[in-house]
Amino acid sequence: MLTIGELASYAGVTVRAVRHYHAKGLLPEPERDHSGYRRYGAGAVVELIRIRTLAEAGVPLARVRELLRAGEEEFAAAVADIDRRLAAEIRERQRHRARIARLTSGDGLALPPEVVGFLERLRALGVDERIVRAERDGWIPLAARFPERVGEWIARKQEQLADPEFADFYLTLGEALDRGDDDPRLVELADRVAAYITRLAEERGEEYVGDAGVEPALAALMDTLAFDTVPSARRLIELLAQRGWAGWTRLERVQPT
Repeated sequence: MLTIGELASYAGVTVRAVRHYHAKGLLPEPERDHSGYRRYGAGAVVELIRIRTLAEAGVPLARVRELLRAGEEEFAAAVADIDRRLAAEIRERQRHRARIARLTSGDGLALPPEVVGFLERLRALGVDERIVRAERDGWIPLAARFPERVGEWIARKQEQLADPEFADFYLTLGEALDRGDDDPRLVELADRVAAYITRLAEERGEEYVGDAGVEPALAALMDTLAFDTVPSARRLIELLAQRGWAGWTRLERVQPT
């Protein structure tokens, strides 16, 4: 016969847990012997291990009580159901782990290969890493929200990047990152970008330069991500608005100011 401490030790729980299971009516509490101690038999060890195993599997104690009183077939079916649920939870957690692992593995976390290729092309051109990060952070919510359109948008960006003038915009902005809002290079860049966009709109249509299909709330979020990483972008947008083009994620023609 076992003391409550020995019972707890054999079953791998604490004495407090045994008393809790007594209080919940899960484990019968034996009468005290002539010495005033409660003594437990081997059956109590088996029962306590069953309780512990079900509880650790996340089964509510009320359900544990039902299962302990169930017949063999009902108990086996319930355990099989618990096993399926745990297997599903494990698969879900494994998916979460894979996502977390990708978070630390670089640009490929939540971005499709074509976006990663575009970012690598920016780096190969010598674009400032802060601008590359701003591009990456913007593409993450964009790719999550519109996965079916990423290929189309990236193809357009790659086509534009093939133009040396467009590629030079990235380089010029990178040179202005550590300068103030009154840096004349930002004004010069705004003039060039506005002229370039206007020419593209006239040649290819305004949808080519402005159709991102992104709702205003998401566009505002992506703009904020860009501004936080590349503060100069905010001033550049102000300058572009004065030249007839508003927005960053969503370019729209406006009345020049």
